[in-house]
Amino acid sequence: MYSGLLIILIPLIVGYLIPIRKPNLLHAINKLLSWMVYVILFIMGISLAFLDNLSSNLVMIFKYASVFFLCILVVNLMALWLLERRKPWKTQHRQEALPSRLHMALDSLRLCGVVVAGFLLGLTQWHWLTYASQASEAALIFLLVLVGAQLGNSSMTLRQIVLNRRGMLVASVVGITSLGGGLIAALLLGLPLKTGLAMASGYGWYSLSGIVLSDAFGPVIGSAAFFNDLARELCAIMLIPTLVRSSRSSALGLCGATSMDFTLPVLQRSGGLDMVPPAVVHGFVLSLLAPILMAIFSA
Repeated sequence: MYSGLLIILIPLIVGYLIPIRKPNLLHAINKLLSWMVYVILFIMGISLAFLDNLSSNLVMIFKYASVFFLCILVVNLMALWLLERRKPWKTQHRQEALPSRLHMALDSLRLCGVVVAGFLLGLTQWHWLTYASQASEAALIFLLVLVGAQLGNSSMTLRQIVLNRRGMLVASVVGITSLGGGLIAALLLGLPLKTGLAMASGYGWYSLSGIVLSDAFGPVIGSAAFFNDLARELCAIMLIPTLVRSSRSSALGLCGATSMDFTLPVLQRSGGLDMVPPAVVHGFVLSLLAPILMAIFSA
Protein backbone atom coordinates (compact mmCIF):
# COMPACT_ATOMS: atom_id res chain seq x y z
CA MET A 1 0.00 0.00 0.00
CA TYR A 2 2.81 2.39 0.88
CA SER A 3 5.18 1.51 -1.99
CA GLY A 4 4.00 4.58 -3.95
CA LEU A 5 4.59 6.76 -0.88
CA LEU A 6 8.15 5.47 -0.52
CA ILE A 7 8.90 5.89 -4.24
CA ILE A 8 8.11 9.60 -3.88
CA LEU A 9 9.49 10.42 -0.44
CA ILE A 10 12.80 8.52 -0.44
CA PRO A 11 14.26 10.14 -3.62
CA LEU A 12 13.00 13.55 -2.45
CA ILE A 13 14.71 13.17 0.94
CA VAL A 14 17.91 11.78 -0.60
CA GLY A 15 18.12 14.73 -2.97
CA TYR A 16 17.35 17.18 -0.17
CA LEU A 17 20.27 15.85 1.91
CA ILE A 18 22.86 16.12 -0.89
CA PRO A 19 25.05 19.20 -0.24
CA ILE A 20 25.94 21.14 -3.38
CA ARG A 21 28.54 23.84 -2.88
CA LYS A 22 29.40 24.68 -6.48
CA PRO A 23 27.02 27.21 -8.12
CA ASN A 24 27.77 25.73 -11.57
CA LEU A 25 26.58 22.31 -10.45
CA LEU A 26 23.37 23.76 -9.01
CA HIS A 27 22.80 25.62 -12.29
CA ALA A 28 23.29 22.35 -14.19
CA ILE A 29 20.73 20.64 -11.93
CA ASN A 30 18.20 23.40 -12.59
CA LYS A 31 18.75 23.06 -16.34
CA LEU A 32 18.50 19.27 -16.21
CA LEU A 33 15.28 19.61 -14.21
CA SER A 34 13.78 21.69 -17.02
CA TRP A 35 14.68 19.02 -19.57
CA MET A 36 13.25 16.25 -17.37
CA VAL A 37 9.87 18.00 -17.48
CA TYR A 38 9.77 17.51 -21.24
CA VAL A 39 10.92 13.87 -20.99
CA ILE A 40 8.22 13.04 -18.45
CA LEU A 41 5.46 14.77 -20.42
CA PHE A 42 6.56 12.94 -23.59
CA ILE A 43 6.34 9.59 -21.78
CA MET A 44 2.94 10.55 -20.40
CA GLY A 45 1.72 11.20 -23.96
CA ILE A 46 2.90 7.73 -25.03
CA SER A 47 1.01 6.14 -22.12
CA LEU A 48 -2.15 7.97 -23.18
CA ALA A 49 -2.05 6.35 -26.61
CA PHE A 50 -2.26 2.87 -25.08
CA LEU A 51 -5.58 3.56 -23.31
CA ASP A 52 -8.53 1.34 -24.14
CA ASN A 53 -11.62 3.21 -25.46
CA LEU A 54 -9.35 6.11 -26.35
CA SER A 55 -11.94 8.62 -27.60
CA SER A 56 -14.23 8.29 -24.57
CA ASN A 57 -11.25 8.49 -22.23
CA LEU A 58 -10.03 11.72 -23.85
CA VAL A 59 -13.45 13.28 -23.27
CA MET A 60 -13.28 12.14 -19.65
CA ILE A 61 -9.79 13.65 -19.20
CA PHE A 62 -10.92 17.12 -20.28
CA LYS A 63 -14.13 16.83 -18.27
CA TYR A 64 -12.20 15.99 -15.09
CA ALA A 65 -9.58 18.70 -15.75
CA SER A 66 -12.23 21.38 -16.37
CA VAL A 67 -14.28 20.59 -13.26
CA PHE A 68 -11.23 20.42 -10.98
CA PHE A 69 -9.78 23.62 -12.40
CA LEU A 70 -13.00 25.59 -11.93
CA CYS A 71 -13.73 24.25 -8.43
CA ILE A 72 -10.21 24.86 -7.14
CA LEU A 73 -9.96 28.28 -8.78
CA VAL A 74 -13.29 29.53 -7.39
CA VAL A 75 -12.62 28.30 -3.83
CA ASN A 76 -9.06 29.71 -3.90
CA LEU A 77 -10.15 33.15 -5.12
CA MET A 78 -13.02 33.40 -2.63
CA ALA A 79 -10.72 32.59 0.31
CA LEU A 80 -7.94 34.89 -0.93
CA TRP A 81 -10.43 37.73 -1.46
CA LEU A 82 -11.56 37.33 2.16
CA LEU A 83 -7.92 37.31 3.30
CA GLU A 84 -7.29 40.56 1.42
CA ARG A 85 -10.37 42.14 3.01
CA ARG A 86 -9.30 41.21 6.55
CA LYS A 87 -5.55 41.72 6.15
CA PRO A 88 -4.96 44.20 3.28
CA TRP A 89 -1.60 44.04 1.52
CA LYS A 90 -0.74 47.65 0.79
CA THR A 91 1.97 49.01 -1.48
CA GLN A 92 2.92 52.20 -3.31
CA HIS A 93 4.33 50.34 -6.32
CA ARG A 94 3.32 51.45 -9.80
CA GLN A 95 2.99 48.66 -12.31
CA GLU A 96 5.87 48.35 -14.79
CA ALA A 97 5.68 47.45 -18.45
CA LEU A 98 5.09 43.71 -18.58
CA PRO A 99 6.64 41.04 -20.80
CA SER A 100 4.31 39.66 -23.44
CA ARG A 101 1.72 37.53 -21.68
CA LEU A 102 0.92 35.90 -24.99
CA HIS A 103 4.56 34.82 -25.37
CA MET A 104 4.59 33.33 -21.86
CA ALA A 105 1.30 31.56 -22.48
CA LEU A 106 2.69 30.08 -25.68
CA ASP A 107 5.68 28.78 -23.69
CA SER A 108 3.25 26.97 -21.42
CA LEU A 109 1.21 25.63 -24.32
CA ARG A 110 4.40 24.23 -25.82
CA LEU A 111 4.26 21.66 -23.03
CA CYS A 112 0.95 20.44 -24.46
CA GLY A 113 2.76 19.99 -27.76
CA VAL A 114 5.25 17.65 -26.08
CA VAL A 115 2.39 15.53 -24.71
CA VAL A 116 0.76 15.47 -28.16
CA ALA A 117 4.06 14.41 -29.77
CA GLY A 118 4.36 11.51 -27.32
CA PHE A 119 0.73 10.61 -27.95
CA LEU A 120 1.23 10.51 -31.73
CA LEU A 121 4.30 8.31 -31.33
CA GLY A 122 2.32 6.03 -29.02
CA LEU A 123 -0.37 5.58 -31.68
CA THR A 124 2.18 3.61 -33.74
CA GLN A 125 1.83 0.91 -31.02
CA TRP A 126 5.49 -0.09 -31.41
CA HIS A 127 6.32 -2.94 -29.03
CA TRP A 128 9.14 -1.15 -27.23
CA LEU A 129 6.75 1.67 -26.29
CA THR A 130 4.94 -0.72 -23.91
CA TYR A 131 7.82 -0.07 -21.49
CA ALA A 132 6.64 3.53 -21.05
CA SER A 133 5.30 2.84 -17.53
CA GLN A 134 8.70 1.56 -16.34
CA ALA A 135 10.41 4.50 -18.01
CA SER A 136 8.03 6.94 -16.30
CA GLU A 137 8.80 5.46 -12.88
CA ALA A 138 12.56 5.77 -13.45
CA ALA A 139 12.14 9.34 -14.73
CA LEU A 140 10.00 10.20 -11.70
CA ILE A 141 12.63 8.95 -9.24
CA PHE A 142 15.36 10.93 -11.03
CA LEU A 143 13.16 14.05 -11.14
CA LEU A 144 12.45 13.85 -7.41
CA VAL A 145 16.15 13.53 -6.56
CA LEU A 146 16.79 16.68 -8.61
CA VAL A 147 13.85 18.51 -6.98
CA GLY A 148 15.07 17.53 -3.50
CA ALA A 149 18.57 18.79 -4.33
CA GLN A 150 17.13 22.05 -5.67
CA LEU A 151 15.02 22.66 -2.56
CA GLY A 152 17.73 21.55 -0.13
CA ASN A 153 20.33 23.86 -1.67
CA SER A 154 18.09 26.87 -2.25
CA SER A 155 18.91 30.16 -0.55
CA MET A 156 15.81 29.92 1.64
CA THR A 157 16.44 29.30 5.34
CA LEU A 158 13.83 28.14 7.83
CA ARG A 159 14.05 31.54 9.56
CA GLN A 160 13.32 33.39 6.29
CA ILE A 161 10.32 31.16 5.57
CA VAL A 162 8.77 31.46 9.04
CA LEU A 163 9.34 35.21 9.32
CA ASN A 164 7.70 36.05 6.00
CA ARG A 165 4.16 36.08 7.32
CA ARG A 166 2.43 37.11 4.09
CA GLY A 167 4.04 34.34 2.03
CA MET A 168 3.25 31.74 4.69
CA LEU A 169 -0.29 33.04 5.14
CA VAL A 170 -1.15 32.96 1.43
CA ALA A 171 0.49 29.53 1.03
CA SER A 172 -1.58 28.19 3.95
CA VAL A 173 -4.82 29.55 2.48
CA VAL A 174 -4.05 28.16 -0.98
CA GLY A 175 -2.91 24.81 0.41
CA ILE A 176 -6.07 24.25 2.45
CA THR A 177 -8.65 25.71 0.06
CA SER A 178 -7.24 23.82 -2.93
CA LEU A 179 -7.92 20.59 -1.07
CA GLY A 180 -11.44 21.83 -0.38
CA GLY A 181 -11.94 22.56 -4.08
CA GLY A 182 -10.62 19.09 -4.90
CA LEU A 183 -13.17 17.51 -2.55
CA ILE A 184 -16.02 19.46 -4.18
CA ALA A 185 -14.85 18.43 -7.66
CA ALA A 186 -14.58 14.77 -6.60
CA LEU A 187 -18.15 14.86 -5.24
CA LEU A 188 -19.47 16.46 -8.44
CA LEU A 189 -17.71 13.88 -10.61
CA GLY A 190 -18.41 10.86 -8.42
CA LEU A 191 -14.71 10.18 -7.84
CA PRO A 192 -13.19 8.84 -4.59
CA LEU A 193 -12.36 11.68 -2.19
CA LYS A 194 -8.70 10.58 -1.98
CA THR A 195 -8.44 10.96 -5.75
CA GLY A 196 -9.87 14.48 -5.51
CA LEU A 197 -7.40 15.40 -2.76
CA ALA A 198 -4.49 13.96 -4.75
CA MET A 199 -5.45 15.96 -7.86
CA ALA A 200 -5.78 19.14 -5.82
CA SER A 201 -2.32 18.65 -4.27
CA GLY A 202 -0.42 19.56 -7.44
CA TYR A 203 -0.74 23.31 -6.72
CA GLY A 204 0.09 24.11 -10.36
CA TRP A 205 3.13 21.77 -10.56
CA TYR A 206 1.92 20.07 -13.75
CA SER A 207 4.98 17.94 -14.56
CA LEU A 208 5.06 16.28 -11.14
CA SER A 209 1.31 15.87 -10.67
CA GLY A 210 0.90 14.39 -14.14
CA ILE A 211 3.45 11.61 -13.70
CA VAL A 212 2.79 10.85 -10.01
CA LEU A 213 -0.95 10.48 -10.47
CA SER A 214 -0.51 8.54 -13.72
CA ASP A 215 1.51 5.99 -11.77
CA ALA A 216 -1.00 5.90 -8.92
CA PHE A 217 -4.39 6.18 -10.67
CA GLY A 218 -3.69 5.60 -14.37
CA PRO A 219 -3.22 7.85 -17.43
CA VAL A 220 -6.74 9.34 -17.33
CA ILE A 221 -6.38 10.87 -13.85
CA GLY A 222 -2.71 11.73 -14.45
CA SER A 223 -3.47 13.56 -17.69
CA ALA A 224 -6.42 15.37 -16.09
CA ALA A 225 -4.11 16.49 -13.25
CA PHE A 226 -1.58 17.78 -15.79
CA PHE A 227 -4.14 19.85 -17.72
CA ASN A 228 -5.71 21.12 -14.49
CA ASP A 229 -2.36 22.40 -13.19
CA LEU A 230 -1.27 23.77 -16.58
CA ALA A 231 -4.56 25.69 -16.83
CA ARG A 232 -3.77 27.23 -13.43
CA GLU A 233 -0.44 28.54 -14.71
CA LEU A 234 -1.99 29.96 -17.88
CA CYS A 235 -4.76 31.62 -15.87
CA ALA A 236 -2.21 33.16 -13.50
CA ILE A 237 -0.18 34.65 -16.37
CA MET A 238 -3.29 36.31 -17.78
CA LEU A 239 -4.87 37.53 -14.53
CA ILE A 240 -1.91 38.64 -12.36
CA PRO A 241 -1.62 42.20 -13.81
CA THR A 242 -5.34 42.80 -13.21
CA LEU A 243 -5.66 41.07 -9.83
CA VAL A 244 -2.60 42.72 -8.30
CA ARG A 245 -4.36 46.10 -8.36
CA SER A 246 -7.28 44.98 -6.20
CA SER A 247 -6.03 41.86 -4.38
CA ARG A 248 -2.30 41.19 -4.18
CA SER A 249 -2.95 38.07 -2.14
CA SER A 250 -5.15 36.67 -4.93
CA ALA A 251 -2.52 37.47 -7.56
CA LEU A 252 0.10 35.58 -5.56
CA GLY A 253 -2.11 32.66 -4.52
CA LEU A 254 -3.30 32.02 -8.06
CA CYS A 255 0.29 31.16 -9.08
CA GLY A 256 0.53 28.19 -6.73
CA ALA A 257 3.93 26.48 -6.68
CA THR A 258 5.06 28.41 -9.79
CA SER A 259 5.37 31.69 -7.84
CA MET A 260 9.04 30.93 -7.10
CA ASP A 261 10.01 30.34 -10.73
CA PHE A 262 7.86 30.67 -13.88
CA THR A 263 5.38 33.34 -12.77
CA LEU A 264 7.83 35.22 -10.51
CA PRO A 265 8.86 37.78 -13.19
CA VAL A 266 5.21 38.68 -13.84
CA LEU A 267 4.57 39.05 -10.10
CA GLN A 268 7.65 41.24 -9.67
CA ARG A 269 6.84 43.57 -12.56
CA SER A 270 3.16 43.79 -11.68
CA GLY A 271 3.47 44.04 -7.90
CA GLY A 272 6.94 45.43 -7.24
CA LEU A 273 10.06 44.16 -5.48
CA ASP A 274 8.26 43.85 -2.15
CA MET A 275 6.24 41.01 -3.72
CA VAL A 276 9.30 38.86 -4.45
CA PRO A 277 10.12 37.52 -0.93
CA PRO A 278 6.50 36.41 -0.22
CA ALA A 279 6.32 34.89 -3.72
CA VAL A 280 9.48 32.83 -3.18
CA VAL A 281 8.34 31.65 0.26
CA HIS A 282 4.84 30.87 -1.06
CA GLY A 283 6.24 28.84 -3.98
CA PHE A 284 8.81 27.07 -1.80
CA VAL A 285 6.22 25.94 0.76
CA LEU A 286 3.78 24.65 -1.88
CA SER A 287 6.60 22.97 -3.84
CA LEU A 288 7.59 21.14 -0.68
CA LEU A 289 4.00 20.19 0.19
CA ALA A 290 2.94 19.02 -3.29
CA PRO A 291 4.97 15.77 -3.58
CA ILE A 292 4.35 14.87 0.07
CA LEU A 293 0.56 15.35 -0.13
CA MET A 294 0.31 13.59 -3.48
CA ALA A 295 2.25 10.67 -2.04
CA ILE A 296 -0.04 10.48 1.00
CA PHE A 297 -3.31 10.73 -0.93
CA SER A 298 -2.22 8.29 -3.63
CA ALA A 299 -0.75 5.70 -1.24
